[in-house]
Amino acid sequence: MVFSSNIFLFAFLPIFLSIYYLCPNKKRSWVILIGSYIFYAWWRVDFLLLFIAVTLWNYFIGRGISNSGPQSVRARRWVAVGVGVNLSALAYFKYANFGVATVNTAMTELGLDPWLLTAVILPIGISFYIFQAISYIIDVYRGDTPATESLVDFAAFIALFPQLIAGPVLRYKDVADQFSQRTHTVDKFSQGAQRFMLGFIKKVVIADTLAPIVNQGFALQDPSFFDAWLAVLAYTAQLYFDFSGYADMAIGLGLMMGFRFMENFTHPYISQSITEFWRRWHISLSSWLRDYLYIPLGGNRRGEIITYRNLFLTMLLGGLWHGANWTFLVWGAWHGSVLALEKALGVDTSGERFSPLRWLLCLLLVMLGWVVFRAENLTQALTIYAALIPRAATEIYQLSPVYAGQITSLQLWALALSWLVIVLRGFYQRQQDSQRAQGDVMLKPTALAPFAYTALIMPLFVLAIFKLSAESYSAFLYFQF
Repeated sequence: MVFSSNIFLFAFLPIFLSIYYLCPNKKRSWVILIGSYIFYAWWRVDFLLLFIAVTLWNYFIGRGISNSGPQSVRARRWVAVGVGVNLSALAYFKYANFGVATVNTAMTELGLDPWLLTAVILPIGISFYIFQAISYIIDVYRGDTPATESLVDFAAFIALFPQLIAGPVLRYKDVADQFSQRTHTVDKFSQGAQRFMLGFIKKVVIADTLAPIVNQGFALQDPSFFDAWLAVLAYTAQLYFDFSGYADMAIGLGLMMGFRFMENFTHPYISQSITEFWRRWHISLSSWLRDYLYIPLGGNRRGEIITYRNLFLTMLLGGLWHGANWTFLVWGAWHGSVLALEKALGVDTSGERFSPLRWLLCLLLVMLGWVVFRAENLTQALTIYAALIPRAATEIYQLSPVYAGQITSLQLWALALSWLVIVLRGFYQRQQDSQRAQGDVMLKPTALAPFAYTALIMPLFVLAIFKLSAESYSAFLYFQF
């Protein structure tokens, strides 16, 4: 089940919320747990057993660490076993096919018979809930949070359906208090509903409209210069509106249930460095990688060379986390290399002073990375990269006839609108941040602002529902990770 489906909008969500609010506070964790399990089992019932096993395993590992004493030798052994099993499960389900295929390619080259392995199905959301489980047991070991005694609350945390499939990556220490005590108000519910509608519009109206431009552009065998850049621009916008749209819906659903989740995006395409970009893009993942990988590797405490190595390795493994494909490793290596280079050159990554050239350079670096991130394989990525450089003056302003015949004017207008929103909304936010940093008195929104916002968002939400109903189904891009 996905948020952008009629079954979720008109059946699951209203039934769930009705039961949730009819139940007393003490029973609402049970409602969350059962509802989340139904939500997950809608995809495949059998993988719900894996989900439950991961939950039970990490709950008892957390209890073992707590009973041993935070940061004790015995607790360290509990952590090693707990993290090891978590990573083993992730490695098997996510990387077994990739590993065997890589080995078989080498064996075939050597004239040996390849291994036979039944294809392993990737459980939806496994990357997210495994990372959440790992952060929990590490935080218990560090003494950052006590081990929970409530199995129901912990299971509800791991299974929490609004962010189960594609984040944000929650940490138990950040929401533990909310499980025991959180407020439910009309104002919070209204904020959540509007945030959900905004994300739904971003996903269905913009991202899904851009999808054909991306899919057809990357599938071209011999794209022209303009073909390639159009496809890259479309994917850059599509991925942002798709993924940030999911995050908006997750945060909105959380508010409707009384939870406050961390923001996952803060206008990343206005960044002036890759370092700043990762403070704005998929914030929950980048902060997770920083706290549970980069800092344990040594961070920037062991000299410049080690710092560069740690930046590179963190992003390389972050790329591998996204999927079992050489394209993701290259993407991670690309970002890790640029981060290390910025560190070595002493680039100002604060983002306080705006420079159009630095902004455009950062955006170019991000888009070049998205090429290999989106490509099905390295060959397809190289095809797009080669086309990004003009081969003849006549093709700069021309789409190839095949590509031009596959896209519509509506899709092109959606692309133009998406970039207009990205730039205008992003730089408005940058201006607001600058004024706040300087201590300027900012104008408070008028009483009419919420009504104007609602008046704008409601018809767009209805339009999105009609569009979704016509297309019947709309999966999120990050489901594959």
